[in-house]
Amino acid sequence: MRKILVTGAAGFVGRHITRRLLETGDEVHAVDNIAPLGGGIDPDKGWPLFNPLDYASFHFYREDCRDFFNRVSDDDFDCCFHLAAVVGGRLVIENNPLAVAEDLSIDAEYWRWAVKAGPGRTACFSSSAVYPVEFQRRASYELLKEDMIDFGKSIGMPDMTYGWAKLTCEYLARLAYEKHGLKSIVYRPFSGYGEDQDDAYPFPSICKRALASQGASTLTVWGTGEQMRDFIHIEDCVDGILQTLPLIDNAEAVNLSTGIFTSFKQFARIAADVCGYSPKIVGLSDRPSGVFARAGDTSKQRKLGFAPKIDLRRGIERAVEYYKYCS
Repeated sequence: MRKILVTGAAGFVGRHITRRLLETGDEVHAVDNIAPLGGGIDPDKGWPLFNPLDYASFHFYREDCRDFFNRVSDDDFDCCFHLAAVVGGRLVIENNPLAVAEDLSIDAEYWRWAVKAGPGRTACFSSSAVYPVEFQRRASYELLKEDMIDFGKSIGMPDMTYGWAKLTCEYLARLAYEKHGLKSIVYRPFSGYGEDQDDAYPFPSICKRALASQGASTLTVWGTGEQMRDFIHIEDCVDGILQTLPLIDNAEAVNLSTGIFTSFKQFARIAADVCGYSPKIVGLSDRPSGVFARAGDTSKQRKLGFAPKIDLRRGIERAVEYYKYCS
């Protein structure tokens, strides 16, 4: 049985990783302060898709991970999944950028603790927001490759404070490896989605709006609706994480992506079709939309043996069924 730490464990990605680890038989030490607007769910209130309290190997600490790091000095963690962060969706990223900058403190405290505790390895969660925005504009966009960011040459301009904070975390991971020999891999997830995701994110909000507006003549999406993202199911993300985790030690980054550009209008059209109607899709141009086009190159993933299996339509179908009967 491995002893594993998961920070930000009550959040969307954290819950799914925790579930897979518990099902595998690992001892999971989960840390989360269930911050407001963070999307975290208290395990005492029940997690949507499974109950971690059913597992004797689940240990939950309801506290800020920085307090945990100052309090706990265990040096026998086989692996740490560092997910704790202030995110909150596009509204928070754009309207409260200084709150997001708190991620700098969270990550600094993690790596300071890791140098002392010496975990076997770290899965460090960055973001597709670290990629230079110059490659994501309407006039010129392309699939984003891991080597577009080179700390020795050029890193470009990432997306808002969230992108800067995550880029800094990546750099700290590299320094931790070079200076202290801490093994880690950095993940750059694109637009992960799933049935139990917080409504602050596009996937659940569009699916639920399509379901609630069933039969209507119009269906709205944020921004112009022309902006494009790379939607990858959370189960595929976790598969990719667990498959590639043992393969990289030196803090190199790996995308978690499908390589497919899908506009919000296309997404909404599929969701409406799944719900049995064909409305006009209308953008709400007064709502934030972020960069124009963001999708990840999958070459490195494929070389590491990982390819996503769940296409977007199937993911939407699963979510709509879930929202009909379980929400």
